[in-house]
Amino acid sequence: MNRSREAAERFAERRRREDEAPRLRDVVPTLTSCRIEVDEARAGVTGAEVSHTRRVVVAHAPALFIVPCSDGSCRDGGHDITHDVLRGLRESRAEISGQDACYGHVGNADCGRVLRFTAFADYQAPT
Repeated sequence: MNRSREAAERFAERRRREDEAPRLRDVVPTLTSCRIEVDEARAGVTGAEVSHTRRVVVAHAPALFIVPCSDGSCRDGGHDITHDVLRGLRESRAEISGQDACYGHVGNADCGRVLRFTAFADYQAPT
């Protein structure tokens, strides 16, 4: 029960941050579509243990890109890739890649899971 309450609290906090963030369409008005491909694995593992694609609904999305850690034992972790993604979008880059180490803890040790991402973006043609 305690574990599900903690997960619910993390979800509520993430939702609050998303609600308070500026909207992506206001930050990057020329952006028409964006998807982010994510791979995550333990540090030192070459292949992805977890992978998925996040499709961004530009018209409604917050200008906030936080990916929860996929390790169910991780506490207070996750991956905040907002800075890297927004910088690339503001520069109108079609492809933005990066990686981020989880800042949470598993027991008494740092989690250290590594997330690799590639964002693909389309923009309005200049008029």
